[in-house]
Amino acid sequence: MNRSNEVEAYIARAEADAVTIPGLEKVQARPIASTGVIGGGTMGRGIATALLCADFPVTLVERDPAALKRAVDEITSIIERNVATQRMSDEEAARALRHLVTANEIDALGRADLVIEAAYETMAVKRDIFSRLDRTTKEGTILASNTSYLDVLQIASSTSRPQDVLGMHFFSPAHIMKLLEVVRTGITAPDALATAINVGLRIGKKPVVAGNAYGFIGNRMLAIRRREAEAIILKGVTPDRVDRVVENFGFRMGPFRMGDLAGLDLGWTRETSTGSTVRERLCEAGRRGQKTGAGFYDYDEQRKPVVSQEAIDIIAGFAADKGIAPREWSDEAILDRMLLPMIDEAAKILAEGIAARESDIDVVWLYGYNWPRHTGGPMHYARTLGLDTVCTRLRAIDRNPSDALRKLVDAAS
Repeated sequence: MNRSNEVEAYIARAEADAVTIPGLEKVQARPIASTGVIGGGTMGRGIATALLCADFPVTLVERDPAALKRAVDEITSIIERNVATQRMSDEEAARALRHLVTANEIDALGRADLVIEAAYETMAVKRDIFSRLDRTTKEGTILASNTSYLDVLQIASSTSRPQDVLGMHFFSPAHIMKLLEVVRTGITAPDALATAINVGLRIGKKPVVAGNAYGFIGNRMLAIRRREAEAIILKGVTPDRVDRVVENFGFRMGPFRMGDLAGLDLGWTRETSTGSTVRERLCEAGRRGQKTGAGFYDYDEQRKPVVSQEAIDIIAGFAADKGIAPREWSDEAILDRMLLPMIDEAAKILAEGIAARESDIDVVWLYGYNWPRHTGGPMHYARTLGLDTVCTRLRAIDRNPSDALRKLVDAAS
């Protein structure tokens, strides 16, 4: 078997293993005849579209009438494009749109079997919504949050049925991206978990079960890469060089292009900004990403990134204020700095039981973050390098391997 076929066989096994959950073999999923989605923003309408295209009736709840209209228009547009590209027939599209019901209040979800919340990413907002869902929905309704980072058990504690609450973390755009992190707490009911996995499969996703921890599997590792990327540019490596190295490895987009696309002002406000990070200083200078035409890069009218001397000067000024001196970096060292600390964090995720197996981590990164497929994912890549080599190269970039990673090395020897 050649290398490419070997990797594809590994990925196929990983996908199958990810939905083979010990203890669920004889658990019956709950029937889902109708669904609800809370939030008409980008994520909410994407989730609603995915459900509609899989023949689930959806009640979309959005308080703002204008936002609700925009959501319906976008859903309709996506489904019409599916017909134009022959992903759906005219009959399937018409049925999907008939299955869409809209409302401005949560009370409309009283008969839903599954509700997915995709509202603002703060604990207070989510706890308020779930408290109201607890009073509104019928017994046995599964209540899911699309939270990216927050404690699902704390969200569940705002209800009288925390066993029916879990995370269903979609990735944007939710009607296209394949990954679905299904987040279980220590008290999630087995049939609720089985149902979320089953729904994920029915809407064409690659479900992976994650434990309840900050950032779950994918975003916890992504936070490490962001930390390392923002540290290395303080040592004289420009954002465009970091992105070029990462993209040459096979990622579609490097960390700084991705940051500009998402928006550098996520969670930032001018009133609370202290200039204590590079991102804060960029935002204070009006450089908040593609949407403002400037972030780590400048952008032309076609949103093409152009190296920005202003951004480089802001980064250099911040480094000087912190007393950080530039140094020379090879491309190989830059790549190791971007990837190997993530692998070390993955070892901790395994040790903590947040991921059940190494291949689950690979499925998350292959389908949620576009990790280069030819490598098989971060853990397969690490095994290909050799875990002992990963440790050696971590030390070479001044990062000590964790106990969790060293235990994996010992187990492999």
